[in-house]
Amino acid sequence: MSTQLNAGIPLSHAPDGVGYKLLELPPELVELLESDNPPTLTLHPSPTAALLKTTINGLPKTYSLRQKNTSNGLILLSPFTQPAPRSDDKQTTTTEPGDDMDIEQEQQEEGMIDIPIPGLRTLTTLHETIELVPEAEGASAPAVKARGKWHEKFAKGR
Repeated sequence: MSTQLNAGIPLSHAPDGVGYKLLELPPELVELLESDNPPTLTLHPSPTAALLKTTINGLPKTYSLRQKNTSNGLILLSPFTQPAPRSDDKQTTTTEPGDDMDIEQEQQEEGMIDIPIPGLRTLTTLHETIELVPEAEGASAPAVKARGKWHEKFAKGR
């Protein structure tokens, strides 16, 4: 029976200080952005929400940006590699001039080459997403929907 040390995948928390936002795109906009001739997108301010404007098939299209909070955080990960731990009991290998095998090949055969260990780095945890809501043709500002008293009282600062 063989034994093998499995330390798992190294995970470190290394926030990079960048403010990330997850943007949900409608399927028709994703298809256009992935096409050979993607449209130009522009952001415009409005009194109630930011507007994303583009031209699709020669017709202007407007989306309002809405922030949604999620109860489950999304963790943004980045791959990284760390050097393998070196053991102190490795022997150094020398070769004579004229040997056919170089030092690297010899070390590789003896298992002395350090192989980097792949891991993951946590960049940030997202608790909000931004969705694009299609607006009516020619709308300069998104329509304000009637909300309950809780939203009128507490959501003004959002």
